Amino acid sequence: MYRVLELNPQLQRFAGDIDLRMNLYHNTKNRLLSQGGTLRDFAQGHHYFGIHHVDGAWIYREWAPGAYQLYLTGDFNGWNQTSHPLNRLDNGVWELVLEGDNALWEGCKVKTVVDANMTRTEHIPLYARRVVQDPKTITFCAEVVDNWKTYEWTDEEFKPAESLFIYEAHVGMAQEEGKVGSYREFADLVLPRVKKAGYNAIQLMAIMEHPYYGSFGYQVSNFFAASSWFGKPEDLKYLVNTAHKLGIRVLLDVVHSHAVKNTAEGINMFDGTTWQFFHDGEKGDHPAWGTKCFNYGKDEVIHFLLSNLAFWMTEYHFDGFRFDGVTSMLYHDHGLGTAFDSDDKYFSLNTDVEAITYLQLANELIHEVNPNAITIAEDMSGMPGMCLPVIDGGVGFDYRLGMGLPDMWVKTVKVQDEFWDINQMWGEMCLRRPGEKTVAYVESHDQALVGDKTMMFRLADAAMYTDMNNDCHNPVIDRAIALHKMIRLFTLGGGGDAYLNFMGNEFGHPEWIDFPREGNGWSFHYCRRQWSLKNNGFLKYEWLNEFDKDMVALTKENSMFNQRMADMMLMKGPEQTCAFYRNGLMFVFNFHFANSLNNVLVPVHQPGEYTVVLSSDDKKYGGYENVKMQTYSTKAFDGKHYIELYIPARTCFVLKEKVVLPSPAEEPAAEEAPKQAPRKCAAKQAAEVTVEAVAEAKPKRKRTSKKVSGEAASAEEAPKKTSRKRAAKKTEE
Repeated sequence: MYRVLELNPQLQRFAGDIDLRMNLYHNTKNRLLSQGGTLRDFAQGHHYFGIHHVDGAWIYREWAPGAYQLYLTGDFNGWNQTSHPLNRLDNGVWELVLEGDNALWEGCKVKTVVDANMTRTEHIPLYARRVVQDPKTITFCAEVVDNWKTYEWTDEEFKPAESLFIYEAHVGMAQEEGKVGSYREFADLVLPRVKKAGYNAIQLMAIMEHPYYGSFGYQVSNFFAASSWFGKPEDLKYLVNTAHKLGIRVLLDVVHSHAVKNTAEGINMFDGTTWQFFHDGEKGDHPAWGTKCFNYGKDEVIHFLLSNLAFWMTEYHFDGFRFDGVTSMLYHDHGLGTAFDSDDKYFSLNTDVEAITYLQLANELIHEVNPNAITIAEDMSGMPGMCLPVIDGGVGFDYRLGMGLPDMWVKTVKVQDEFWDINQMWGEMCLRRPGEKTVAYVESHDQALVGDKTMMFRLADAAMYTDMNNDCHNPVIDRAIALHKMIRLFTLGGGGDAYLNFMGNEFGHPEWIDFPREGNGWSFHYCRRQWSLKNNGFLKYEWLNEFDKDMVALTKENSMFNQRMADMMLMKGPEQTCAFYRNGLMFVFNFHFANSLNNVLVPVHQPGEYTVVLSSDDKKYGGYENVKMQTYSTKAFDGKHYIELYIPARTCFVLKEKVVLPSPAEEPAAEEAPKQAPRKCAAKQAAEVTVEAVAEAKPKRKRTSKKVSGEAASAEEAPKKTSRKRAAKKTEE
């Protein structure tokens, strides 16, 4: 029996469906590797197809089964469309050999001319490694990249950290100046900020070539080309190499869920047919995104996409991928308008099992090329087994994005905080598939796009424009800053097995993201990062930045993620107060806007000392120092152990455990419980017991510790809407 069924016993009735999926995976893999070898051997299309400089000649190959004739045109032949025809080989492959080292050259502009359907059209070569836009004609063409000119990598000693703290970033908008930033600017100016902030991974958006800048990179035209918006291929290599020198992983936000419709710039209708890479007819069109949908049942498509993954890992040294739009891939209706409220939704005729097979092969390939690689699925549906190994009946991802968390926070902050339901908030933190890892986050780029608001903007709104000076006292801003810190620590501490932040949101970057477009006068005002807000020394953004940095450092240094799920130790719903334990750290929260709690007994697993090591109420974070940075010794009664705390309103803090085990010969006296001490679980008991009710008692020889488990829920609740970034996507016609 596959492990996915052991972890999810309620799926036993779908065992046959899982068998069918696994049979399709094995059959497809055996067919692809019929000549022997590995998936890595198979995924080498980029070494065969495209333009290559080899042994005193240039060779250009293309796969275009539906074409009548192919030609290469460009600077090398004065843009003559028919002087250099390709020869047709077997299986729809075309080839052109140009003798001489100087027949083509680095930077030579070229296009492919395709005769098909009695029409002659120009296209970008499918495996082009650099695509540029002519500033005069606004048209795109490929530039030859000479593979003799190799980049000198110096990252051989790079060893990524086991923990995962992700800094999601967009290279173009990462500079404060109103322009499109470059790869080298990002490497030299932003990566040191990431390092200082404590994040050990960056997730780069918009790296694959896209003709429309405002698509955030999610409408890919050329899959093997590093976006020319930000510089040359060697500049991107410099960025990755620099990140590795700083100990930072680099993840690529890869888009294999769909492709831009454009024919002149993209791969659509390259050989004159609609079905070369995509489904034919309506099935090949994404109704919400205006893009084309891949046919994952074609061997050539699998070869193209797997080769693309291997290319980014070997050519640019990317350390893994965040797969965009996985939900759209998994279901024939792309998950649009579907509430995934039952397991039947995962195992039906609506499920695209060919897409699942592709994702299984993709994950196997990635970990074959680099065993330390990380893969993350953007799946809002909660598909069982998404983050289990393929051998266990899973899809093979390492993590899924906890997409329910930001949606929960958006809904929560729309309500006044005196009405927040802390039990419901914690329940959302625990909605994870058993045995599967989740990336927790409060907000990503999705929540920052025009038409939406960042978390800080939602909390503070217009007051951000006037009252963020250190010497300004506005209760709206005070509330916003307090809750901004609490929301982030609550999510980091309890929400997942890794953590993600979108660049600038760590210090509450104001406003939204709006790319230059006709509607805003092609302005860059909202398409940049105002780093100076946290650096000038007299704005409250600095407080948020310092808290985020120390929060990340504390959880990282204490290997918090080594404990999969936190143990809820105290839950006082009406008081909006809770405390949970995770790998030596005790997290304490009081979300109530006014009521501070005295003499609260918080259960602990073992006796010892607990020291406050982080407090949102610290003066350096804009707090009032009502939480003292002190050490608490445990108290015992009725065989259980507690720490007595004062928990101020609208604060959070973390205590670090120092276990002090008594010697057998010196067993300390325990304290006696009150006459009517409740016999409940430790969390419920502490919610009702105060220190005043505890009296001295006779010593006891034996100690017991009752652990309150925080087991994962068996299913992940998914939002009923698609990602908001899709509304911002537009296709350049």
